[in-house]
Amino acid sequence: MITLAAPCAIGAEKVLANELRHLAFTPVGQAPGRVTFSPEKSSDGSVFSEMYRANLCLRTADRVYLQLASFHCETFDELFEGVKSIPWQDYFKKDVRVIVDKVRIHSSKLSSEHSVQGVAHKAIYDRLGAAWRMSILPETGDEMSVRIYIENNTAVILLDLSGKPLHRRGYRTAGGEAPIRETLAASLLQLMNWRRKQPLHDLFCGSGTIPIEAVLFAHNIAPGLGRSFSLENLAISDTDSIQKAIRAERTAAAEAIRTDCIVRVTGSDIAETVLVSARANAERACAIAGRALQDAGRDDRIPRPDFARASFEELAAPYTEGVIISNPPYGERLGDKEEALKLYESMRIISVNFPGWDLGFITSNEEFETFFGKKRLKSGN
Repeated sequence: MITLAAPCAIGAEKVLANELRHLAFTPVGQAPGRVTFSPEKSSDGSVFSEMYRANLCLRTADRVYLQLASFHCETFDELFEGVKSIPWQDYFKKDVRVIVDKVRIHSSKLSSEHSVQGVAHKAIYDRLGAAWRMSILPETGDEMSVRIYIENNTAVILLDLSGKPLHRRGYRTAGGEAPIRETLAASLLQLMNWRRKQPLHDLFCGSGTIPIEAVLFAHNIAPGLGRSFSLENLAISDTDSIQKAIRAERTAAAEAIRTDCIVRVTGSDIAETVLVSARANAERACAIAGRALQDAGRDDRIPRPDFARASFEELAAPYTEGVIISNPPYGERLGDKEEALKLYESMRIISVNFPGWDLGFITSNEEFETFFGKKRLKSGN
């Protein structure tokens, strides 16, 4: 059975698992900040399609990994032999540059992450050199990354299928100050149980990430349509069948875009400079979807979210019901923790001006609810 793994924000594991089920994947395990899952199909071509679809469509995952091996490991010899036993030559081209980018160890006899990196890296290159009869690999080609978890003396070896983190959708060139990650914004939408028919507003929209992710979700726009993934650089990727599979997945994603729904997504901020970025980011995100629609033979247009310059004190609810989701400034962004706490206290007016609306704020400040004046219904990191 093929096993894939997707890291996510701590606390968003259930959200990611639900998203996987919605996309017809099967979650098979869960750990803090990580969900493992399997594709439904089993033939070689369809497995690649499923791996590609996971990268293309997942909104709340940080990356997608292919689990290559899992074995008992208490010594560096066991680690070396376990890693070397993997048929790396089946995955990589001969000019590959392999990086063991991260090691995570918990409750195991091996404890040095740096040493584990070195031993695993040597084992990979020993296997490749022997398979290709090369004493030195050129390393002039694409970079491929490997991640290793060792938990309770069991090593899990993962191959990165994403490349750049999946929060890098391709639409944001300037993030503004302390931007929220796209994957976290998508998780917040799910945690708030937002539905596309509900009006949604971000009172501190910054570079527009939350409203843009809401528009992508509401119109069922695959978040990966504007980028490529490292699994396209695997040894099998140059075959006609794989290229056909990639085109088919992208076409299916374009055909799944909805343009027949009413979506009322808006954002506001007091700084015009960040609104310029927000509008540009939204334009790029919707243009990416527009090009995908054109490639699929559709001439539909995706409505852009509206952004306005305004302080949160000035605004009142335009509808009787809706959802506010915001990432308010905190001490580090404002430069003064006391200033942030004063802001949180003044935000109490939001409850008055938006009666009947659900309110969702993400903050690392433990005093937020005290100064805001309401207890949180959902909590997390």
